[in-house]
Amino acid sequence: MTVVGVLHPGSMGAAVAAQASRNGAEVLWLPTGRSSATKERAQRYGLTAVSDLGELTERADIILSICPPAHAADVAAEVSAHLFTGVYVDGNAISPASMARVCSIVAPTGATVVDGSVIGSPPSASKSARLYVSGPADALTPVASLFADSAVKVYQLTGGVGRASALKLSYSSYQKASRVLAAVSYALAHDYGVEEELLDIAQSRTTSYLAETAYIPKVAARSWRWGPEMREAASALRDVGLPPDLAEASAVVMSRWDDLKDSSLDVPQALEHLHSTPDDEPG
Repeated sequence: MTVVGVLHPGSMGAAVAAQASRNGAEVLWLPTGRSSATKERAQRYGLTAVSDLGELTERADIILSICPPAHAADVAAEVSAHLFTGVYVDGNAISPASMARVCSIVAPTGATVVDGSVIGSPPSASKSARLYVSGPADALTPVASLFADSAVKVYQLTGGVGRASALKLSYSSYQKASRVLAAVSYALAHDYGVEEELLDIAQSRTTSYLAETAYIPKVAARSWRWGPEMREAASALRDVGLPPDLAEASAVVMSRWDDLKDSSLDVPQALEHLHSTPDDEPG
């Protein structure tokens, strides 16, 4: 039986780990310091609690790091402090440069580092997600085997560490920024009482995020982790000489929703949180 450690089982991490568990892997997680919601998810998905990170790193063959991008390096450092020597999969939305830093933290202990990116909704009986992986070829196969015939579809990329992260942020820089731009556009129309007309225009198009106004509160509720992801996207764009302004601006907009983590608002409530004075902007 393959033993997998997941750090940390948020909505995406727990759902991905559950697919490995259903395929016969034992999935370990660390409850220390985690929220009641995280503990409930871990129990629901049948994950095995361990006493500390030392036990997890000692028992696990593969560790999956799926956490907010701002914490990716910290999680890697915690794992490396326990001299983990298995396969370490960083599945976070971070730039290729950040992924290289993670590799430099974990690899010296003897671990094999795999660059991963999860694209899609948390996998379930009705939804599937894609897991793109890149890195040492001999490490990609066991990772792919964890999810054979599951709701996580694994795609192996050639070219080494950094490729999966680049793909994720290439997608995110459009998908998430366009959602934010749609919210700002709708907020402006709402302030002038022309939101119905804007919606009518958008709905006359074949596809438009402007027509999906019900998604605006979901963007607000996820901005606490989407914002840092956009900053990573800006970093990746800057590293290759491309303009990072749109990604950075999206992160600034999302910062106005930072206090709405996992909230359940209607559209007007979410839009109201976009209004602030310049003094409210992060430095």
